[in-house]
Amino acid sequence: MKLKKLSADGEQKGQVELPSQFAEPIRTDLILRAVIALRSRHRHRYGAHPTAGKRASAKLSRRRRDYKGAYGHGISRVPRKILSHRGSRFNWVGAFAPGMVKGRRSHPPKSSKLWGEKINKKENRKAIRSAISATVAKDVVKQRGHLIPEHYPFVVDHSIEQASKAKDVVAILNKFGFGKELERGAVKKIRAGRGKSRGRPYKKKKSLLIVVGNDCQLVRAAPNIPGVDVVKVNELNAETLAPGAMPGRVTLWSESALDRLTKEKLFT
Repeated sequence: MKLKKLSADGEQKGQVELPSQFAEPIRTDLILRAVIALRSRHRHRYGAHPTAGKRASAKLSRRRRDYKGAYGHGISRVPRKILSHRGSRFNWVGAFAPGMVKGRRSHPPKSSKLWGEKINKKENRKAIRSAISATVAKDVVKQRGHLIPEHYPFVVDHSIEQASKAKDVVAILNKFGFGKELERGAVKKIRAGRGKSRGRPYKKKKSLLIVVGNDCQLVRAAPNIPGVDVVKVNELNAETLAPGAMPGRVTLWSESALDRLTKEKLFT
């Protein structure tokens, strides 16, 4: 498969042959599995305190000749603590057991639990290749909700990697016809639910993804644009290419990124 190669000014400069990674069939089930595995590693551990509900001195004797005990009183055999007593007459209250007020939980969450899910290496690479091929499928990209120009998909030459300021990157993307897509990515909505009071009051949409070959000035300039991400080709993963496990993110591939995909045979 060949794509048009454009300069930073929007002029066509021939065609580029895509690497074999772009010929992978789109497998939404594998992409979902890879994204879930990535997200699970970011989940924070949580658990109850080891001594929660166990701090009460709830010791009650069951011996026959112990005057402090509950033997022969016709009460259930649950742990109890002494509130008061008058002679051999005691006032107890249940404690420690899961069914008691302020008792421990029977099976509390443990902080030692590992939430991270595993995925096979070959399966993960296949999921990444599947997400890569979805970026050049015009129908899949449109179905995801992106506003793309008519001449999409295309490849960008090395000149885009020299942009050092966000305003220069915006000017280049507008020349390519991504003006409406940038406006779509700049929309910020208030989140519904309790997340507003937990440090995440706003929801933003994912917009353009720019894939470069190596570290360059664009890596530090473009992320200042709302919704736009820049990633080196060797650092790609399923979640970056398919946010929310939905393949078809609108992506600009630089010529150097495709060269590195071919020479190093990444994700194969």
